Amino acid sequence: MKRKTVMASLVFILGIPVLVFGASFQIDPAHSSFGFKVRHLTVSNVKGTFDKVISGSVHFDDVNLSITKAEVVIDAASINTAHAKRDEHLRSPDFFDVTKHPTITFVTKQVMRNGPDRLKVTGDLTMLGVTREIVLDVLGPSPEIKDPGGNVRRGFSATGKINRKDWGIRFHKVLETGGLIVGDEVEISVEGELIRK
Repeated sequence: MKRKTVMASLVFILGIPVLVFGASFQIDPAHSSFGFKVRHLTVSNVKGTFDKVISGSVHFDDVNLSITKAEVVIDAASINTAHAKRDEHLRSPDFFDVTKHPTITFVTKQVMRNGPDRLKVTGDLTMLGVTREIVLDVLGPSPEIKDPGGNVRRGFSATGKINRKDWGIRFHKVLETGGLIVGDEVEISVEGELIRK
């Protein structure tokens, strides 16, 4: 009986690191996208992506969300709306001013459950030298799977909304009808695939 108690204690103790420390992942840029959508001329939406991830790490614990964290750094100049002239304008001081501010970063502050398979992620988004808190709704992360190469992977989808003026993007032209050429509200959408380190 005593031996069983000792063995059970060892199993419990040895299991603690898994529960406390979770697992670390890196973002797979080849299978991830960082997109946005903004209203144009009040009649349609323009979509775009940032195509270059400089670095991206996620430390996730399914049991203890308080130690879950993520940090992503994106190349601001990699903005792509499938229109070369517009993309050059977006890289200019009117918008992202990529010469002075070459990166966009996101760092988590809090991760909470928000229903089955859903998380509410609060973090700091830094653009143009301005840092403000945003909230993302996250579906996932998915259960771990092993790819044909033996890598362990998980995936997630995230959405959120921001006002571009909060980060100093104040390009402002008004139509004769009173609407803005470029809307203030920007919808964020992320599709992330993670590889366990």
